Amino acid sequence: MTARQIIIDTDPGQDDAVAILFALACPEAFDLLGLTCVAGNVPLDLTTRNARKICELAGRPDLAVFAGCDRPLGRALVTAEHVHGRSGLDGPDLPEPTMPLQDQHAVDFLIDTLRARPAGTVTLVPIGPLTNIATAFQRAPDIVARVQEIVLMGGAHAAHGNVTPAAEFNIHVDPEAAACVLASGVPLTLLPLDVTHQALVTPARNAAFRAIGTPVGEAVGALTGFYERYRPERHGADGAPLHDPCTIGWLLRPDLFTARHVNVEIETHSELTMGMTVVDWWAVTGRPANATFVHDINAQAFFDLLTERLARL
Repeated sequence: MTARQIIIDTDPGQDDAVAILFALACPEAFDLLGLTCVAGNVPLDLTTRNARKICELAGRPDLAVFAGCDRPLGRALVTAEHVHGRSGLDGPDLPEPTMPLQDQHAVDFLIDTLRARPAGTVTLVPIGPLTNIATAFQRAPDIVARVQEIVLMGGAHAAHGNVTPAAEFNIHVDPEAAACVLASGVPLTLLPLDVTHQALVTPARNAAFRAIGTPVGEAVGALTGFYERYRPERHGADGAPLHDPCTIGWLLRPDLFTARHVNVEIETHSELTMGMTVVDWWAVTGRPANATFVHDINAQAFFDLLTERLARL
């Protein structure tokens, strides 16, 4: 099987870090062309630093990391240090990275890569706000038809919002960018809160990460150990959701998930519901379906897979 060519667009973030490690642990499945960083969970200077820390933890200082957009398309940046800590990677004590950032802007890398590779061979995996992707699409409309598909973590339907009553964080940070991407016509899969809130890092699952007994296992245990302390009253005392790795899980084992093809629109006008993913679950609007909306997961099988793959690093 030929490895799928992917670009992960990211704002690390503990769960972003685990998603990157998950992908790097599956070289037979994924040819990771680069990491494009965006402001989101923390500002851009920290997301780029964190991405390089994770590459070095995985023994991949050769992987190209690009700095992208430092703010949303048309609004002030909202960050989430209250979730991820001041560094964005609070938990493990990872050394400062020595690998360089690439000189090229992340948006230019996206454009150049999609133009250079055969059409329909590159999958984009955004696990932060969609600013880089939307900016690339707006700047170079010719690349839109060249994308194989987009598999993103974002949105919510029955799970409601996690940063406002209506909106999930990644979409809320830059709803205009999300609206652009959802309207692009690219085949698109959403891993929303509906499914990621089922992927809970329980004490037993955290212990399994630590039991790997490698620097990666210890770091993932520390990352998810810190992360699971956030808002236990929301998800229960047993743990907190591990959002972003669900994208890699879907690409690797879609049989572990259940999904529905629906129309999804992004609210960009109402301050009350800004960033809401409006999911036409029962096809009442007549609008054509534009997204595969994942809503269920075999959580234990997912964590077994994740742990087994992380043990390879």
